[in-house]
Amino acid sequence: QVQLVESGGGLVQAGGSLRLSCAASGRTFSGYAMGWFRQAPGKEREFVATISWSGGNTYYTDSVKGRFTISRDNAKNTVYLQMNSLKPEDTAVYYCATSQGFAATMNRYDYRHWGQGTQVTVSS
Repeated sequence: QVQLVESGGGLVQAGGSLRLSCAASGRTFSGYAMGWFRQAPGKEREFVATISWSGGNTYYTDSVKGRFTISRDNAKNTVYLQMNSLKPEDTAVYYCATSQGFAATMNRYDYRHWGQGTQVTVSS
């Protein structure tokens, strides 16, 4: 049974920073790509960032490029999302997910296991 537990969300003013963490357990973490997605009220879940199994490849949605950084520590079975210069439109529940393969992917249907989510609220 794979378990993903996100943490690090909270309330922050526009322009501030947060660092999300996602701890994985239950299977080999290092062999699979990981991703971050978010869902705002009344909207569909959308892709934010992904990282390959080795950490060598990363991709971001256009709206967060230059502000967010995804990284992973395979020794700690943890993936991170550093979020800087936050904007009110970044407000959402953020989910981490583990892919079924090793390559970074932006397609939500390539992800098999999901965490419970962590709320990020950015005030203006």
